[in-house]
Amino acid sequence: MFTRVGASAFKKDLTNTIIFCEVLGNPQNKFKSIHIAGTNGKGSTSHMLAAILQAQGFKTGLYTSPHLKDFRERIRINGKMISKAEVKSFVKANKKLIYKVEPSFFEATVAMAFEHFAKHEVDIAVIEVGLGGRLDSTNIISPEISVITNISLDHTNMLGNTLQEIAGEKAGIIKKGIPVVIGETQPASKPVFIAKAKAVNTQIFFADDALKTNDVSVKNGMLKLSISDNDELKYPDLKSDLTGLYQPKNIVTVLKALEILSQKTTIKIVKQAVYQGLKQVKKLTGLQGRWQTLRKNPLVICDTGHNEAGITEVIKNIEQIPYNKLHIVFGMVKDKDITKVLSLMPKHADYYFCKPDIERGLNPDELQEQAAKFNLQGSAYDSVSIAKNSAIKKAAANDLVFIGGSTFVVAEAL
Repeated sequence: MFTRVGASAFKKDLTNTIIFCEVLGNPQNKFKSIHIAGTNGKGSTSHMLAAILQAQGFKTGLYTSPHLKDFRERIRINGKMISKAEVKSFVKANKKLIYKVEPSFFEATVAMAFEHFAKHEVDIAVIEVGLGGRLDSTNIISPEISVITNISLDHTNMLGNTLQEIAGEKAGIIKKGIPVVIGETQPASKPVFIAKAKAVNTQIFFADDALKTNDVSVKNGMLKLSISDNDELKYPDLKSDLTGLYQPKNIVTVLKALEILSQKTTIKIVKQAVYQGLKQVKKLTGLQGRWQTLRKNPLVICDTGHNEAGITEVIKNIEQIPYNKLHIVFGMVKDKDITKVLSLMPKHADYYFCKPDIERGLNPDELQEQAAKFNLQGSAYDSVSIAKNSAIKKAAANDLVFIGGSTFVVAEAL
């Protein structure tokens, strides 16, 4: 399982998924879909799209990874997780096939999701890529539209050491005749995406070319903003319950994707659904861990941002919050280059170093030692919960406790 052991669990090949799904009767061809890749923001973007599609009245499947608390979070219809009984019956029915094909944990889960969506006859499913794109198990679908949020350095041991190489892997979801929307225009990745779209003869759209965000603020637990299209106000006074200051980028991506979807397919979205869906993403889809407030007095916030670009956005959010003292509960995994992330972290904080309870977790003493090279001071703790409780105990009412560094640290904190 990739979340536990890392790269050794990643199968760079679609064969297993193809064989598995063929035996199941190719369920991936029995429903419409939207395919979403990207380094950061693909989870938020997937959930926002699903929320708006639900608000429009569509029966909407949502496949995402990793999960935070419950495996079943990965497979949802209209926000409702797959039942325990259905997980069991899928495994039982396909046990022989699983032993024969020997799929990875992720490959088996993707097949389970596709069968679930086909069985329950969803109108459309939002399918989030697990890793990369080209060789990701989800890449056997023929979606209505493909979306790539952005590119930054992450999983370099598997996807490549440069932004261009990583963009090449993500561009693997761009398919013949299926329009693709790119969320963020980036100098390193733009030519890669344009070349791939040209090679497969499909239209490419850059969301941030025409759509711009204005009047961004966070008040009373809601993100507020307006969106203009070529200087014409298109969406005044939008509100979202996802309050991270990085979310406007994702909202722009979502709106462009929906615009292209409405133009190119029979799936039509009205503005009212956009307003309703964005306002209650968490309620409609069950999304957690995105700049999420866990408690007040002291204010405790967690976020799953874990690579250079993700941590940069987290720090921007921290800087917008008034506090007396900053406490950071921090853990990472050991198969990534953590030096860049550590170099970005605030130096004026008290750190509570911890290890997520998985094989890939980085030893807290080692993390503390590495962090000290970047003048990040703190103590090492035996578990996420001990670190979290210590931080809350030491924090005064006007302090800020931030929990992050790894998705798995956030999962345990929740």
